[in-house]
Amino acid sequence: MSTARPPEGARHRSPQGAGSLFQVVRFNYWLDPAFDRIVGEAPGVLLQTCAMEGADDAAWSALAQAQVLQITAAKDELPRRWFVTAELLARCPQLLAVSSSGSGCDTIDIDACTRAGVAVMNQAGGNADSVAEMALGLMLAVLRRIPESNALLRGQARGFSREDLMGHELRGRTLGLMGVGEAGRRAAALGRAFGMQVLGVDPALDAAQMAARGAEAVSLDEMLRRADIVSLHCPRDAGTLGLMNAAAFAAMRPGSIFVSTARGGIHDEAALHAALASGHLGGAGLDVWDQEPPPADHPLLQLPNVVATFHTAGVTHEARRNNATLAATQIVKLLADGQRPERLVNPDVWPRASERIAAAIRR
Repeated sequence: MSTARPPEGARHRSPQGAGSLFQVVRFNYWLDPAFDRIVGEAPGVLLQTCAMEGADDAAWSALAQAQVLQITAAKDELPRRWFVTAELLARCPQLLAVSSSGSGCDTIDIDACTRAGVAVMNQAGGNADSVAEMALGLMLAVLRRIPESNALLRGQARGFSREDLMGHELRGRTLGLMGVGEAGRRAAALGRAFGMQVLGVDPALDAAQMAARGAEAVSLDEMLRRADIVSLHCPRDAGTLGLMNAAAFAAMRPGSIFVSTARGGIHDEAALHAALASGHLGGAGLDVWDQEPPPADHPLLQLPNVVATFHTAGVTHEARRNNATLAATQIVKLLADGQRPERLVNPDVWPRASERIAAAIRR
């Protein structure tokens, strides 16, 4: 699969492009080709790819005429001036919808969009299998000490024994999931397949719904007290920022494992380092960071019981293709007949947004 970015200013006109009614804008970050193909072939749609750097005037001109903005969900891949803020929305009066490339909306001010009558769409569930698999992979890597064994075998020193690298099994342990949405539900299924008891915390689900997703509904305090492994699968928002702080880590069982494939900022990195360095926690598997990638001298990267990855839990060929297809299809349906998006992040906006979209379709 090619990783080349499309050229700046690239325009993809549909077969009926001479009378294009709608303009979709995206920036030239890497996006699976399925997106450009589906949107570019849609009747009455003009897709324009703008440069993130070096051609701001052209980008602002395109955005001022755009009905839809497709934007990356990764906060450290996009210059801040292109984040969807109240200021950007004020310069884009024709904007009807913003589409995130993934399940997160870290680059989008959802409240500002709602006030402006702009629908926000994400691709929740599109990379859920990939994220759940990575979460289980991190658990295995920490408990079975896979990176340590790999490093030792690649080094020059010998004289160590297999028992020096002895780890622990997943079977029989208790897995606590913070967030049991699409990725959390799949992580629960994988956890059960490994013979783990699964606990779940999710304010959006009652006990029956939680049970249907394969987890026992508990409070956060109970999960921290009982779980051998705590894995985060919740969104990054005002209610979860800093959720896993020093008190939360202190409440976890001695020797337990912390895993996050969610978003940076939900766990306090300094507090996690302290809990690991003191020996209270047995290890951590971290895919997400406050700064991505983290600096090479980050304190957590100096600990041997931390397995680190670069926000790649949802970055597989399959997941990226699926998300691009979901995003493109959702945009095309919205512009074709004003259909309410299946993955509408701000449902309160819909009465106003649907009126704006219907008026634009009638033009």
